[in-house]
Amino acid sequence: MKIGFDVSQTGADKAGCGVVADNLVRQLPALLPDHDFVLYPTFGDLYWDDHWERDTVCPADPRVRRGFHHTSQEAARDFWRQPPADLDAVLGAPDLIHSNNFFCPTGLRQARLVYTLHDLNFLEHPGWSDETNRIGCFGGVFNAALQADFVVAVSEFSRQHFLSTFPHYPADRTAVAHLASRFTETEQPLSGPPPERLAPLAAGGFWLAVGTIEPRKNYDGLARAYARLRAKVPATPPLVIAGKTGWLMQRFPALLAELGISRHVILLGYVSDDELRWLYRHCFAVVYPTFWEGFGLPVIEALQHGVPVISSNVSSIPEVLGDAGLLIDPHDVGTLVTAMQALAVTPGLRDQLIGRARRQAARFSWQATAQRVADIYREALARPRYAPLA
Repeated sequence: MKIGFDVSQTGADKAGCGVVADNLVRQLPALLPDHDFVLYPTFGDLYWDDHWERDTVCPADPRVRRGFHHTSQEAARDFWRQPPADLDAVLGAPDLIHSNNFFCPTGLRQARLVYTLHDLNFLEHPGWSDETNRIGCFGGVFNAALQADFVVAVSEFSRQHFLSTFPHYPADRTAVAHLASRFTETEQPLSGPPPERLAPLAAGGFWLAVGTIEPRKNYDGLARAYARLRAKVPATPPLVIAGKTGWLMQRFPALLAELGISRHVILLGYVSDDELRWLYRHCFAVVYPTFWEGFGLPVIEALQHGVPVISSNVSSIPEVLGDAGLLIDPHDVGTLVTAMQALAVTPGLRDQLIGRARRQAARFSWQATAQRVADIYREALARPRYAPLA
């Protein structure tokens, strides 16, 4: 059997979709020893990586190779929006294709199609993204509801949301494959000096927020909560934000200035895995007051490092965090202030959460996720192709 696998977002600046695809493709070949893998470094019309040839993942395995690709975004867009009649053949005649980046191909005639569902926030809250992203993501999920032989949701919350949005889709063709931390339990303790640009940060002396700066992550609410906390506790540590600027957040630096906290908030932009590892291991706590998540990778990564977490009581977060952190209402800044202040001043609370963190993180692993996905491949290949009108 031949598995076609989308790795288009696994390059140097990968975020959630890319982290998922990267970790899966490193685990799956060992679990499917009778299958070959062909990787698609340019897949769909939603995303383009100019450096795909250098940066997208390609594990060193004789059964894994790069396959069909495009040399320009324009060519990719034209191809995927009007795929050829022999699309299966052009893609290398795979038995199954796994789409990982919201895009869903149409026009396959033979290959089974497995689709990773991250979330549907763009349907519930269109103001959280720009029009291009919103239309592209909706098109992908809509096509999956008509074309995909199996939908793999990253949380039970996302699975249920998909089924309520597309009630025609059979529930027995959906499954949950929880995600995990990109960092492993077996990594050696950090030694030596911190990464150069993190040298000014004191170990244990900063709050940490991780994720792209976009409306859905509620950074405006975090900034307001942090400003109020500083007014109550002037000695509170600085807030470090690790994440590139996304859409609709160009005014965020101006908000920090208006709140009078610019010099106490450190905007790092995109950080490498080594930098992020250091930040997790040396922060006081992770604060993640998101409005909506399909899973919430920063939460599980923080837990895996034994870090106290304050996050939201909505969407998938309670499913991931369990009782290992403090849950707040992301729409109520006051609850976030209260949680941050409690963690800062309550004796023993931080140690209590650290003790729970790794126990909760141990429930999630990429090995288990990849095994679940491998089982889904086998089921998808064994069943007739999905025919929504049948």
